[in-house]
Amino acid sequence: MYGMVKIWLTLLLAFHLAQAQGQVASGVADIPTRPGVTQRMLVLPAPDPKAAVILFAGGHGGLQIFPNGALKWGENNFLVRTRQLFADQGLLVIVVDTPSDRQSEPFLSGFRQVPEHVEDIKAVMAWVRGQAPVPVWLVGTSRGTQSAAYVATQLAGQEGPDGMVLTATILTDKKSRPVPTMPLDKLRIPVLVVHHEQDGCSHCSFNGIPALMDKLGNAPRKQLLSFTGGENRGDPCAAMAYHGFNGLERDVVAQIAAWIVAR
Repeated sequence: MYGMVKIWLTLLLAFHLAQAQGQVASGVADIPTRPGVTQRMLVLPAPDPKAAVILFAGGHGGLQIFPNGALKWGENNFLVRTRQLFADQGLLVIVVDTPSDRQSEPFLSGFRQVPEHVEDIKAVMAWVRGQAPVPVWLVGTSRGTQSAAYVATQLAGQEGPDGMVLTATILTDKKSRPVPTMPLDKLRIPVLVVHHEQDGCSHCSFNGIPALMDKLGNAPRKQLLSFTGGENRGDPCAAMAYHGFNGLERDVVAQIAAWIVAR
């Protein structure tokens, strides 16, 4: 117990020192969001970042980030396992966990499209903008696209994101609202859609992508990046299948980053 407290205090001290020096610290940060609630984030800085990306994992989203930055769940998730690749592209990376009042089952299940989730991510975006004067993008994968898209449709202007990336988008869903049925016509930000043409997840068939793109008609800039090949292992809706761009990570991240900074 003493060892964990010592690690946490060391990380906290480093974080505050970096803030005092005008730098963004690497490590774990907890920020207040709603009354009595905090949001934990894993922060990966980049020298002179060109933009910031807030990454939303799929599944139930309960990463349960430890004070030392280790994860209890989700290490293989596409956006989680590629977080350093995003930082290597010159982006400030924020990996969001579940808030402090959702640190047990069902985590973000049933919570991705509620006002409280919007408040939490609104606070995260404000915190990021306080660290670096760069555009802030929301990037989701699989069920994380439901978080990113919902927040983007609820917040605009200085409170909202500067852009959004949807990877392996949830296109159909009987248990919760899929992305194409959200009010995407409200979006006035650039939107990049990234999808594997061989995605075998029943919620993410590539056949549904044209309908999604049609819903983005009011976005000032939109594009589809589609991929084929790579490796396909295990559950077709899991991270190491085509659904998670297995074997294509470097190319996918490089193209996403290039699209973000091209603005």
